[in-house]
Amino acid sequence: MSASIPLHSLDVIRVDDLRLWAHVGVLEHERRDGQWFRLDLALYLDLSGAAASDALEATADYSLAVTALQELAAEIRCETIEHFSERVFEVLESLYGTLPMHLRLCKCSPPIAGFTGTVSIERWRNRPS
Repeated sequence: MSASIPLHSLDVIRVDDLRLWAHVGVLEHERRDGQWFRLDLALYLDLSGAAASDALEATADYSLAVTALQELAAEIRCETIEHFSERVFEVLESLYGTLPMHLRLCKCSPPIAGFTGTVSIERWRNRPS
């Protein structure tokens, strides 16, 4: 699929609030012990064929993404959520090709003294025009 297709002409498959336990962080204990992350992702594609045919092979089977991302989270060891997000894109592209994709990756409990919020990044891959 070409990334030059306007976003408004594409449909979207969203997977929200995928909780992943991963060993990602700058601090040694984060990589050793692991922590929770939350991932929201969007795959932009034309869903009209699947809507008409009711055929799973005419769409992007999101269960494959969930399983593959759970496997990635179980094996990854890195320092930054930026790198983690890059690996997420690599997994998604291996499953679905070069679709326009968007993700939000959230570190649920960053180890910052006195901070009770979350930290997240948002990234695009093959951003449509």
